[in-house]
Amino acid sequence: MFKGQPKGLFALALANTGERFGYYTMLAIFLLFIQAKFGFSAAAATQIYSIFLAGVYFMPFFGGILADKFGYGKCVTLGIGVMFLGYLCLAIPTGADLTGKIMMFGALALIAIGTGLFKGNLQVMVGNLYDDPKYSAKRDSAFSLFYMAINIGAMFAPSMAKYVTNFFLSKSNLFYDANIPALAHQCMDGTITAENLSRLEGLASQMSGAAGMDMVNFSNFYIEKLSTAYNYGFAVACVSLILSVIIYFSCRSWFKHADVNAKQAKAANVSNEPELTPEQTKSRITALVLVFAVVIFFWMAFHQNGATMTLFARDYTANATEGITRIGFNIWSLALIAISIYTLFSVFQSETAKAKITSGIATLVLWGGAAALYLGMPSVVNIQPSDFQQFNPFFVVALTPVSLAIFSALAKKDKEPSAPRKIGLGMFVAAAGFLILTVGSMGLASPKELGGTVSPDLISPTWLISTYLVLTFAELLLSPMGISFVSKVAPPKYKGMMMGGWFAATAIGNYLVSIPGLLWDKLPLWGVWTVLIALCLISGLFMFAMMKKLEAATK
Repeated sequence: MFKGQPKGLFALALANTGERFGYYTMLAIFLLFIQAKFGFSAAAATQIYSIFLAGVYFMPFFGGILADKFGYGKCVTLGIGVMFLGYLCLAIPTGADLTGKIMMFGALALIAIGTGLFKGNLQVMVGNLYDDPKYSAKRDSAFSLFYMAINIGAMFAPSMAKYVTNFFLSKSNLFYDANIPALAHQCMDGTITAENLSRLEGLASQMSGAAGMDMVNFSNFYIEKLSTAYNYGFAVACVSLILSVIIYFSCRSWFKHADVNAKQAKAANVSNEPELTPEQTKSRITALVLVFAVVIFFWMAFHQNGATMTLFARDYTANATEGITRIGFNIWSLALIAISIYTLFSVFQSETAKAKITSGIATLVLWGGAAALYLGMPSVVNIQPSDFQQFNPFFVVALTPVSLAIFSALAKKDKEPSAPRKIGLGMFVAAAGFLILTVGSMGLASPKELGGTVSPDLISPTWLISTYLVLTFAELLLSPMGISFVSKVAPPKYKGMMMGGWFAATAIGNYLVSIPGLLWDKLPLWGVWTVLIALCLISGLFMFAMMKKLEAATK
């Protein structure tokens, strides 16, 4: 799995892990933050969320164009600095007034621009490591490992966001409850009903920090403290970026040779790639554009995890769990389980008996540690909406060696699907994921009927966990394979632009994330998920219809 990979892969992957940890910590609470602080409706909040995601993923297109001209490393370094300023601005507590909104939107713009300079160009350097014939056969597995490293950061992010939020709320003798932000804004706006006012009073009575306050003062106080707690959560991204910078520059010698664009390679006469004819260049770009068109709809569906799926977690999913499901809400148990999968594979892949025995013992120790943590948990574990966002990265990290093993076995039999076929299959698997959520939503009141409050009928967390599991299978078929496909097929002088094109397609999909948000108050729940199922199925069929043209471009 790791054997035979260049050292530069691990340096670039770890640098990206730190950056993604901060980004996903911010993203885990961002939608909740803007609704709590500014009182935005679900439609407005998901619109802001989707525009921000679109900016984050569209800017790499321009960052790639700049890097093709000035160099990948220079753009990566500049991007880190711009992102740091953005996160710093987002971490500063402000009022819920016009100044606060300007500060927030300005911070989001800086984060998007910085990510545009950093993200795609870092991945181009990863791809450049595999232009060397010595490593070219390991390109797909390398991007799977790189993608796994991204998700290590993402896996711990929701727990960090939850910890920081709860820690700073507790400083004011408050605790988080999903009902309070909406009820507090209704109280401050004077639109709260007698029934909801009674609910708010009942929740406030459980917090010593609310003692002696009327409900208007409590509402203002709670929203202020919750918003500030979220600000401190955003500050985590600043710290993680510093760690990324340390890794990037201390290990630069490992990948410095990959920090070269086509212009620089030609000047130094170090290019390993043959010149393409205009017809070949056109064929490759056409194939990439077709792939980009399909992945738009995957990301539109997949990134509902921070939009409608977060709303579903907050309003329709039980806020506590018991039994074996509890283990999924202890990030350290999940981490030990994920690591144990790698040690278990090492038992079978190690070349010496000593290594096999060592790996076997390590696996048993890890399982014992996970069991001990599970047995030490309370019989009932409280859940926050952001907690569910740790399942997708956990499944990515845990299932990556399984995915690599399956495709390696198929490759030995000369039956491994091409990258375009994996992408097409991923769309069908994504449709199956939302089918699970559709079944779980049957019989539940629509968001319009709830009027912004939490449903009285809450379903088991296993519905969302199962959906995340199936969507992760789809993601592993589509995302790392898509990035590898771009790095392999992109014409050398357009590598930065084409990698940026992948992210631009992702950006369009992220903007379209708002469509289910706009339908949230207009359709029954099952109707929202059915729209996503239909789009995934249509996109998958289109991918297979174009398969001959796509596979021809890789030859």
